[in-house]
Amino acid sequence: MPEQTLSNRPTADQLIDQMNLSEKIRMLSGDSDFWPGFKALLNEDSYHKRPFPAAVCERLELDGLHFIDGPRGVVLEGGATTFPVSMARGASWDVGLEERIGDAIGREHRSHGGNLFGGICINLLRHPAWGRAQETYGEDTMHLGAMGAALTRGVQNHVAGCIKHYALNSMENARFTVDVKCDPRPLHEVYLPHFKDCVDDGALVVMSAYNAVNGDWAGESRDLLTDILKDRWGFEGVVLTDFVFGMRDAAKAVHAGQDLEMPFRMVWGDRLERLVKDGTVAEEELRPALRRLIDVQRAIPDGHYPESVRACDDHIALAREAAQKSILLLKNDGALPLNDPEQVVLLGPLAAKANLGDHGSSDGRPAYVVTPLDGLRAALGEDRVAYFDTMEADGAQEAVADADAVICVVGYTHEDEGEYIAPLDVDAFAGLIPPPRSLRWMDRGPFKPVWNAILKRILKLANKKAASEIDDGQAAFGRGGDRASLDLSGADEALIKGASALNPKTIAAVMAGSAVTMERWKADPAAILMLWYPGMEGGHALADMLLGRINPSARLPFSIPTDAAHLPFFDRDAETIEYDLWHGYRLLDRNGHAPAFPFGFGLSYTTFKLSSLKLKRNGDTVVATFKLKNSGKRDGACVVQLYAGKPDSAVERAPRELKGFARIEVAAGKTVAGEITLPLAKLAYFDEGRDDFVVEPGRYHFELSQFAGDPDALSAQLNIG
Repeated sequence: MPEQTLSNRPTADQLIDQMNLSEKIRMLSGDSDFWPGFKALLNEDSYHKRPFPAAVCERLELDGLHFIDGPRGVVLEGGATTFPVSMARGASWDVGLEERIGDAIGREHRSHGGNLFGGICINLLRHPAWGRAQETYGEDTMHLGAMGAALTRGVQNHVAGCIKHYALNSMENARFTVDVKCDPRPLHEVYLPHFKDCVDDGALVVMSAYNAVNGDWAGESRDLLTDILKDRWGFEGVVLTDFVFGMRDAAKAVHAGQDLEMPFRMVWGDRLERLVKDGTVAEEELRPALRRLIDVQRAIPDGHYPESVRACDDHIALAREAAQKSILLLKNDGALPLNDPEQVVLLGPLAAKANLGDHGSSDGRPAYVVTPLDGLRAALGEDRVAYFDTMEADGAQEAVADADAVICVVGYTHEDEGEYIAPLDVDAFAGLIPPPRSLRWMDRGPFKPVWNAILKRILKLANKKAASEIDDGQAAFGRGGDRASLDLSGADEALIKGASALNPKTIAAVMAGSAVTMERWKADPAAILMLWYPGMEGGHALADMLLGRINPSARLPFSIPTDAAHLPFFDRDAETIEYDLWHGYRLLDRNGHAPAFPFGFGLSYTTFKLSSLKLKRNGDTVVATFKLKNSGKRDGACVVQLYAGKPDSAVERAPRELKGFARIEVAAGKTVAGEITLPLAKLAYFDEGRDDFVVEPGRYHFELSQFAGDPDALSAQLNIG
């Protein structure tokens, strides 16, 4: 083709008209046959070596989409920046920071040859036992949407952003088998608005989920992919499957509105060509997907991105800032900040371990990791920081008793939570995998049962080999899975209690991807903080916070209950489960269960006071204005949260729901004016009879506070006509 300019290049439809059927079919799948691609995935760890290409048509100069995953940074080897996990960044409540992180990831992504970032995970945290909780931002749809849209905007300065997993994906062990039942109201009010927020902010790609929704696999659900996403919301981008088993029925996926099978030619491939030729699928039915694939490729910005952008000074500083703003102070009985301590003791194996999060598809490969021990020794000097992995180590108890401060680093690793590569369901998946190209004749007619029998044997051997590699620690993807308990291990609890008994200035630093129940030990240490999985610069950020070089400003993106029984029902092996309106702080409020630590809560080294709340209607928005005073002696940041409820609603509604927030920096002793604006549409509920959102007229109750249920919240009423 001649060199194209914007004015003379052919339209997507003109290009499609030039394609033969074989080219069209190849455009709709990852650019590799299943067997060579799967072999590279298992034997070469290709997931962390190179992008996955798709939708390529070289003859027509369509270079395709080149997928690399996240979300804590580019997952390929080569020294990319590894940021704190998304849940940690959710605790920052810093939308501007998240957009800057997205921009950095987008630049590094392009330096690896990619143009499609797969790491915008915005599934709602329904229950903290979910293994992949660390990959999302929290339990509230409004907060999720704001953070996910920010990452989307930043990434899409350079590459296409893929939001995932659409939809109702918040169980890990059963993700290939569970059918999630959800009525229209909770679906539209609770589990989809954050996806729409990202779509409205221009997300170019959506990944469908593995699980079923109301009886249909999400990758084959016309209700989700076409009726809601494309027709109701007006999404013009590409829908791609989750990897390998993201669709089961080739024709049904086409009819539902699926656009791209990833990462290999598998369920579609040659089978889709046969379906077109036998009339099951009309060739013209492929056109919308092809058009979207071409349009998205053309929407990606051009630019040159050298390898030097990876973990450059600016991005390293950004990773440290993200960790500083993410580390969350839950309790402080005067132990922090440390005042030039002469001797600090770190306890626990995790204090000296690189612990970035799970070993699944989000596993980053940075050039280095600053552990808590590294960070404290860099800040104070090696002679002032002692380390013991247990209290039974020689000299540990004496050192603990004499120290100016003791930090117990406890919590989880990829062994306890994360993406879970379950044994393949031989009966369910054998029929989806095509024979190698030289044996394609076995994929039809009387030979099909023979091929299925052979494949079942192959899959059983693959399951056995994978289990052995996981047990030996040799698997590219580690254990992970949904948590069996929200408690710390017995060894961790004993470590905290033992250290606290010897030294009243004991600090518990918890590494985890979501909520940890603390009732059995939270009274023992003088301070408790959530360290999360804090990224490659996390150890430096921890030292900055402990020593008072930065003022903690993070806030919980979920509720921590006093008892796991106060949470929704969760069965990690469920075959079917119902999702309703109630989880998190909404469920605790409704049932009258006070949390151990409420949604939105977090401490600072200073104090803040809200005043002068005023509400006004401004067209299609509600504007809340207020004043915020830093009444302490340190500069700091406060996350001001606006909640709303409708006490006399015609339907059952939560007493309070987050409708807006603002992270505001205030100098010590100063007072600043603040403002939060929310669209009236955010006050609506979904009316199943009308199949639409409805803003009820009448009186709404608003609370301006520093966390959900704050006794010092400011209250105001506003009538909506």
